[in-house]
Amino acid sequence: MATSATSTSRRGGTSALPDDDQTLRELGYPRQLARRVNAFGNFAISATIINFISGVMTALSFAMVSGGPRIMVFGWLGVGLLVLFVGAAMAEITSGFPTSAALYYWSAKLAKRHNAGWSWFTGWLNFIGQIGGTAATDFALANFAVALATLQWPSFHPDAKGILAIYGGILLVHALLNTYTVGLVALLNKISVAWLLAGGLVITFYLIVFPSHHTTTSYAFTHFVNGTGFKSGLYAGMIGLLFTSWTFTGFDASAHMSEETTHAAVSAPKGIVRAIVFSWAAGLVLILALTYSMTQYDKESKANVPAAEIFVDALGHTTAKIFLLVICGAIFFCGLANMTSNSRQIFAFSRDGAIPGGQLWRSVSKRTHTPVKSVWFAATGAFLLGVPSLWNTVAFQAIVSVNVIGLFGSYGVPIFLRLRRGDDFTPGPWSLGRWSRPVATVAVVWIALSSILFLLPQSSPITLKSFNYAPVALAVVLLIATVWWFVTARRTYRGPISYGTPEELAAMEADL
Repeated sequence: MATSATSTSRRGGTSALPDDDQTLRELGYPRQLARRVNAFGNFAISATIINFISGVMTALSFAMVSGGPRIMVFGWLGVGLLVLFVGAAMAEITSGFPTSAALYYWSAKLAKRHNAGWSWFTGWLNFIGQIGGTAATDFALANFAVALATLQWPSFHPDAKGILAIYGGILLVHALLNTYTVGLVALLNKISVAWLLAGGLVITFYLIVFPSHHTTTSYAFTHFVNGTGFKSGLYAGMIGLLFTSWTFTGFDASAHMSEETTHAAVSAPKGIVRAIVFSWAAGLVLILALTYSMTQYDKESKANVPAAEIFVDALGHTTAKIFLLVICGAIFFCGLANMTSNSRQIFAFSRDGAIPGGQLWRSVSKRTHTPVKSVWFAATGAFLLGVPSLWNTVAFQAIVSVNVIGLFGSYGVPIFLRLRRGDDFTPGPWSLGRWSRPVATVAVVWIALSSILFLLPQSSPITLKSFNYAPVALAVVLLIATVWWFVTARRTYRGPISYGTPEELAAMEADL
């Protein structure tokens, strides 16, 4: 198998697009997954997971007390730009290594030494981040579904157990769809982009045109709120950046879908960058429409679902219910795509022997040619992450932090290792050229700073109910990974497995 320094040189030196299956064989894997995703479909899954409607609406309750409109608008602009640097750096690496293994594979091939160790911890960070993404999205959908039901039936007020049961039901539906209707899932990922664009435009148009009263431009752009309980406004504003960071997660899905994408060495990196740019622009318009419509800020910020209260105050109950239905649809698509991406990471990581019971999780359904058992692994893990909501009032923010830190941490490691490679790194057909190293440097610095920031307490006073348990969840997973590494894995895990020469793998595919 070719090394990281040379594996992309032959492909990168030609203007013709590389053969997808031959590229995969050169990376050490046989083709097992069906290539049914085109360039638009690859973009669509990342755009669906980023999901500017879902991200903005679900994290609104957090943003309105941690900085308010000022952080929502300018934080979106600043953090969105920094995330674009992260995405571009990842896209370049994706082009060189278009495999579902993605991040942990990149780390193994880019590290100068201790390759297996870098790969191991990158994979586990990505694993917990992916689980957190699935959990946060479907938990948010449960809360929005309750808000919609409460508007329709005012007597409907489920307790924490009821919301957890609804959350479990949503995970079950997403797992069943990923198990039995794989073709439908691919179609829904494409439909979701139109849903996002149309839904965002309609909500924005109504919020701009129909309310009888709007806030002033100064208020919509610069009003600052510190409702965290901490005295420092700077601290409140900094943790409020989680509002934007939570939205811009999951674009590694384009990389995880590489083995199911045609012309993956170009389509996957373009999918990452296009998804970020699309969501950045569309999300800003939606945020401005919301900040101009926050006419009863104190009441709206204290609501269980602030978006629902803003819609009711600005447009009335009927329109609010319609818009909540649109948002629920967007979040549903997001959760479905999250679980798809999550299962592919579990499949790839298990294929390389890094998850207990890997023989089970890496199996592929002969009917659908997808890793069905990994889907149920993802659903179960996400449900367990939501259980603390029974006693913790900031469980959603904690799950979001797990998602952001886990994912961005796994993004940062291979980008950092790529920087260490310097000129020894040869990109694939999609490259940043002379901007490669500056972009990667900015990406690594932002990831390091934001990861520290989002582990900090998010509300005061700090009690059992308000404690940010993200550090605990991350510590437990990393402790398991560390203990397992030193006890046994460092002797058995050698990083991504090469299953044979390209010729041997081609013969193997004929028997699959």
